Amino acid sequence: MPKKIIVITGASSGFGALAARGLADAGHTVYASMRETAGRNAPQVQSVEEYAKKTKVDLRATELDVSSEQSAENAIKTIVAEHGRLDVLIHNAGHMVFGPAEAFTPEQLAELYDINVLSTQRVNRAALPQLRKQRQGLVVWVSSSSSAGGTPPYLAPYFASKAGMDAMAVQYARELALWGIETSIVVPRRVHGRHEPFRAFRHASRQGARRRIRKRAVQRLRKEDSGGLCCDRSAGRGCRQDRRGHRCDRQRALRQAALPRACRSDTRRGGCRLYGHGPRAVGNAAPGRAG
Repeated sequence: MPKKIIVITGASSGFGALAARGLADAGHTVYASMRETAGRNAPQVQSVEEYAKKTKVDLRATELDVSSEQSAENAIKTIVAEHGRLDVLIHNAGHMVFGPAEAFTPEQLAELYDINVLSTQRVNRAALPQLRKQRQGLVVWVSSSSSAGGTPPYLAPYFASKAGMDAMAVQYARELALWGIETSIVVPRRVHGRHEPFRAFRHASRQGARRRIRKRAVQRLRKEDSGGLCCDRSAGRGCRQDRRGHRCDRQRALRQAALPRACRSDTRRGGCRLYGHGPRAVGNAAPGRAG
């Protein structure tokens, strides 16, 4: 296969980082783009450099903030200036949020849409003139199975934004075909990653979600009778189980009620399989990256 010049957005971690390394291992020149290369992503830049040196592949980290049109233009111009062409553009950058849809303000939803949808437009406007000039190229959109209708709860804003990106990709495909530019939509499965670089679920935003879910659950349970639970801390009474180091039944009920219903039975068996968090995370707005 001829050597290709490839740029991947959001390649500091996750699918972007793995794709960058895999394509570089296959013999291509790969630009793993990310924002703040001299700031918070400096360790990721160093990791890219170390991997390239160790494996002797052509893998390079480059600055590209998909939220900035100027940053996208500068990155693409630099790549084209170095090689005279650009063969593959991979839209991978994205962000996830977690919580009930009503917990997010319209401004927060607009910000998510900007990152997951409008960012592709910024990069396309910078890269497509070169691909049309060549009359060949490939644009890859990293989508999500959620765009066909998500199953896990409390990911509605993320699902909606990925569906918007899918619609954008389909419309672009029809236009770009006239110029010999191919389009591919990749739908990865959920990767259960204790290991790096899968950090997106852990870094998902939870604006207003945890506090609102927990508050409503606690209020609901306090209105109900204790139903024979082992103790009532509000009355200052403890229980033997609690003194032996076991969690109080009432406190356990309050904490489990703060989770989505799909999680409760799993926490009793030592961890939630749906979101991948263990029993110590009970009561948190569960982290997690839908593909």
